[in-house]
Amino acid sequence: MQALYSAATGMFAQERNVEVISNNIANMRTTGYKRQRAEFQDLLYMNLRRVGSASSDSGTIVPTGVQIGSGVRLVATSRIMSQGSVLNTDKELDVAIRGEGFFQIEMPDGRTGYTRDGSFAANATGQLVTADGYLLVPNITIPDNAEGITITTQGQVEVRIGTATAPTVLGQINLAKFRNKAGLEAIGENLFAETSASGSAQTGTPQSTGFGSLLQKHLEQANVNSVGEIANLISAQRAYEMNSRVIRAADEMLSSTAQLR
Repeated sequence: MQALYSAATGMFAQERNVEVISNNIANMRTTGYKRQRAEFQDLLYMNLRRVGSASSDSGTIVPTGVQIGSGVRLVATSRIMSQGSVLNTDKELDVAIRGEGFFQIEMPDGRTGYTRDGSFAANATGQLVTADGYLLVPNITIPDNAEGITITTQGQVEVRIGTATAPTVLGQINLAKFRNKAGLEAIGENLFAETSASGSAQTGTPQSTGFGSLLQKHLEQANVNSVGEIANLISAQRAYEMNSRVIRAADEMLSSTAQLR
């Protein structure tokens, strides 16, 4: 009975849906996290009576036909790249992006990672790094005698050195953007990697055309809506239960057929 297999694909799809939702909820407090959404497609159909076929010798055409579906499958977990809320942290090296763009990070294997997580710190040599010690690109080094670090909305990093009244510019934080940012591959540690689907990175300074601005002493929060995720979870759970009931009903029908004499 096809209903058994169709319902089984439905249960498997909703299991994957719950896994996506649970990951969103787990990362509600992850800086710069972008939520995911499970997307589904129906599977192939059996044509018991093909639509548009002739129904008589006189050429009359079947208007609808008879098709029996074979279930559903998960085809994508789209990442929603909308802006998350911005939280004040009062930490000098925390930076949030308001608008388009990603920070560029040099990973240990030499590749460039991209992130919305601007919770930076200075390492033992004064270089700006992520929480995992990965260098910000382009690299900026803060001297030992620097005071009053300022990161402007355009990405310039300025400090006061010694008794100098004028600020010293240490470097420029650049941003990267992509034609299809949803095509980036999440690789963990709040990082994304470029793919053929995302296209090549286009770099520029904050507040230039097409790029967002920076906000010092702030961090972007996850764009996860807790109420929406709980609603999605309930919906997925009910869909899973209904598919399990279809399997139970199909089993009872098969049992009745087997008992016929």
